[in-house]
Parts: sequence; C-alpha cells; structure tokens
Amino acid sequence: MTSLNYDIKDKLQRLNVFEKLIVVNFALFVIGLLLKNIFHFGFEWFELPSDFNDFILKPWSIITYAFIHYDFWHFLFNMVWLYFIGGMFSNMFSVKMGLNVYFLGTIFGGLLFLLGYNLFPDIFQTSPRLVGASAAIRALLIFLCAYMPTMEVRFFTFNIKLWYIGAVIVVFDVLGVMAGISDPIYGNAGGNLAHLGGAALGYVYAKQLVKGNDIGKGFEKMMDRIASLFKSSGKSPLKTVHKKKSDKVAGYTKAEFNEFNKQKKIDLILDKISKSGYDSLTKEEKEFLFKAGK
Repeated sequence: MTSLNYDIKDKLQRLNVFEKLIVVNFALFVIGLLLKNIFHFGFEWFELPSDFNDFILKPWSIITYAFIHYDFWHFLFNMVWLYFIGGMFSNMFSVKMGLNVYFLGTIFGGLLFLLGYNLFPDIFQTSPRLVGASAAIRALLIFLCAYMPTMEVRFFTFNIKLWYIGAVIVVFDVLGVMAGISDPIYGNAGGNLAHLGGAALGYVYAKQLVKGNDIGKGFEKMMDRIASLFKSSGKSPLKTVHKKKSDKVAGYTKAEFNEFNKQKKIDLILDKISKSGYDSLTKEEKEFLFKAGK
C-alpha cells in the first residue's frame, strides 16, 4: 500500500500544471456525479450566476465555475483540449504565465457573461448559471494563436496554421451567441459569451507580451500573496524587505525577453521552411530572416 501511494504521488509530481488541473477537474466531476445522484444536489454555490445580485453573495464563483462540469461530453472535450493546448503552452512558456492566462481567461470570461446578462436583459432573457473551463481554455488557445500566428499543427494528414483553428472557433462562438439569443431555451448564449471573453483576454495578453508587457504580473503577485498566507513562516521574526522594482518580463530581463521573442520567431520560420520550402514564406518573414542573419 505504501509503495502504491508513493507511485501515485510520484506520477502526480511529474505532471505539468495543466495535467494537474485535469486531475482536479476529474476529481470534482466524479464528486459532482456522486452528489447529484446520491444526495440530489450539486455545486450550486460554486456555479457563476447570471444575476449580479446573486453573484455579490458568492464572488468566488468568478473562478470556481471553471472547475464545475456536469455533462460528460462537456467535461471530456474540455479536458482533451486542455491536455493538448496545455502541452503546447508548457513547452514554450513558464508555469506561472500559464496559470496567469488560464485564470485571467476564466475571470474575463465570467465578467463578459455577467455584463451581457445584466446590461442587456432584454436580449439575454433567461437566467442561466455558467460552468466549465471553456473560457480558460479559449484564453490559452487564442494566446498561442496571437503570439505565434505562423505556428502549424498536424491535422489528420496535413499541417494547418494554429490561428486558422482559433479563428474558426471564435467565429463559431459568435454564431453560438446569436443562436442562443434567438433560441434561449436550447441555445448556449451565455457559454459562448464567456468563450469570447476568454479569447479576448488571450489575444490581448499575447499581443502585449510581444511588446514586452506582461499584463498578468499584477494578478501573479496577488496570487503569490494569497498563497503565502497558507505557508508556515516558522519561528523567523517578521522583517520588512525593500525590493527594487523588477524590470523583468515573464521571468526575463527586457533584453533577454526581446531575444526570446526573436528566437521563437526564427524557429517558427525555419520550421516552415523545412516543411514547405523557402518560397512559402511571406515577404515580412523573408525580411525578418534576412535581418536576423546579419
């Protein structure tokens, strides 16, 4: 039994942060099924309500809704997307940045959902509750699309640019909002509205990061402070520590980050050449490669 516990603990430690999120979501999905089928109630206090007055009573739901899934297919599709997109993200960016994008996407998706239903009650006529990690996953996907628009992924027997996939999904989300408005009973306007909020966050985050601005730093510091409250400080006396203002972006100095951005772009262009040849490059890509080679 001890050996089994050690093996499970060891495997969990080897998971990347997104795989750990999948484990948490799976555990909550199973618990939710048991609660619903045995005790006939669910995680209502962790779902995000569309009514602002209800939201005020449970502000934590702006994040917790992303961990609640009741429908098996909803859960499965979200976790498959999170596994693949999270794996791509983990290979290129830090854990903290991944969490920043994920949770900020969750928050902005929830905020757009709340704004839509409270500012335009005549358009969004029902009062649903929001659940699921889709907004957070949209944020990760659109972040990658905006940060590396020329990156290609394997799609069955051919390669396709990742931003094509992102664009198609956003279009479907817009259509989903419109369809949900016209048929509020069977549609999913609120869910698709949240998807668009997550996508918008991912896009803005990536575009600002390319410019050297990590807009998630403030959120990251806030989460670090919250996490520090749960850490034991031992017997060390309290100290006031004065730190110089950091000029780092995503864990790099400005100069290192600019070099990081440049190298990422070079790698993507070289990968494109290896797959499709030099002639497949755009004029801008050829000019960038020429300047980088000097």
